[in-house]
Amino acid sequence: MRGMRLADGVSRAVPDPIAPMPIRPLSALTALLHVYLALRLLPALAVLTPAWPLALLALAVSAFTIPLPFLSRSIARDASLSTVLKWVGLISMGWFSSMFVLTLARDAGLALTWLASTVGNVQVPWATLKPWSALAVLAVATATSAIGFLNARRTASVKRVEVPIAGLPQALEGFTIAQLSDIHVGPTIKSAYIQRIVDAVNRLGADTIAITGDLVDGSVPELREHIAPLAGLRARHGTFVVTGNHEYYAGAHAWIDELRRLGLKVLLNEHVVLQTRNVRGAQTDEELFESALVLAGVTDFTAGHFDAAHASDPHLALHDAPPLVHTRVLLAHQPRSATLAAAAGYQLQLSGHTHGGQFFPWNLFVPMQQPFTAGLHRLHDMWVYVSRGTGYWGPPKRFGAPSEITLLTLVPAKG
Repeated sequence: MRGMRLADGVSRAVPDPIAPMPIRPLSALTALLHVYLALRLLPALAVLTPAWPLALLALAVSAFTIPLPFLSRSIARDASLSTVLKWVGLISMGWFSSMFVLTLARDAGLALTWLASTVGNVQVPWATLKPWSALAVLAVATATSAIGFLNARRTASVKRVEVPIAGLPQALEGFTIAQLSDIHVGPTIKSAYIQRIVDAVNRLGADTIAITGDLVDGSVPELREHIAPLAGLRARHGTFVVTGNHEYYAGAHAWIDELRRLGLKVLLNEHVVLQTRNVRGAQTDEELFESALVLAGVTDFTAGHFDAAHASDPHLALHDAPPLVHTRVLLAHQPRSATLAAAAGYQLQLSGHTHGGQFFPWNLFVPMQQPFTAGLHRLHDMWVYVSRGTGYWGPPKRFGAPSEITLLTLVPAKG
């Protein structure tokens, strides 16, 4: 049983996320920021070690390679070379990000130390503090980037979460949902990475699988072969997908068609009713409905900016849902769909989008845009679970925000 589906339309033209449009201002800005790093760190490092030119070399390589993901198509006709250029540039982005933030933190610390020494007439060993703090910036940025790379490239671990649902029918106790989110198949995530995820999910034996958006960073022709392993996902009630903002950057309608061709069920402001009990075994209609679960899905929170016919609507997703089926779960890419979802009467919303911040310090900025960053949260009478994501976006780097394959189990609320 399905709710009303939005009419298909034609997506508005949007820029390719790795097109060369902003390359000149980007290159100029990153070059200036690298100059700032050099001026703040290299003189101090030169006092400490004769190997300081290695830091200069690293900064030069970083400044030169960061624009490569945006230029790879124009400077490399060979697909393999283009992929290598993207890898190098994205790794540099991750390292530079940490270098920049830590250098700012060092400068702030030095300024506060100077202020404290001036006001309190405290002697500060500047000859030691400045060079060693500069070395600490370089060491910590490099170490976190290396560890973050390993964390990003490993197969996401399984995170098991119990969700207590008030009034959960006995037939739904122990119902499991395997959630994948924010895989971002694209420049550095390919079919082998996806196959490892599929194998891990299939070993869980979940009742259903939910993919909560941002599957891809590229067009269907570019990534068709790399997304193909998802056709091998297996669950009793199948695999359901909702769109994320990156699907709209990459051509949402083409991707919706491709995912359906693979056998995945894309929910566009609509729902399905999952019957967990054999219909013949039900004694009454009420028993039959109580053993069912409404699984709804909405388009991305921002989808209406790309296609007015895809405006996200949690209420519309329940159109014609049987009122006697009280257990209702919503798949919504962004956590900020939760306010409308709670008002619509869902018991649980599954989201992603945030990546849990992916790596420091971006986790500090997520709350500026989203009500929840990661994990299980309560909003009125509804639970919201936010996945940290199963892949990563941009730099192959995860630090302090591990990727996850989530296995959610519905259990009765106590009391």
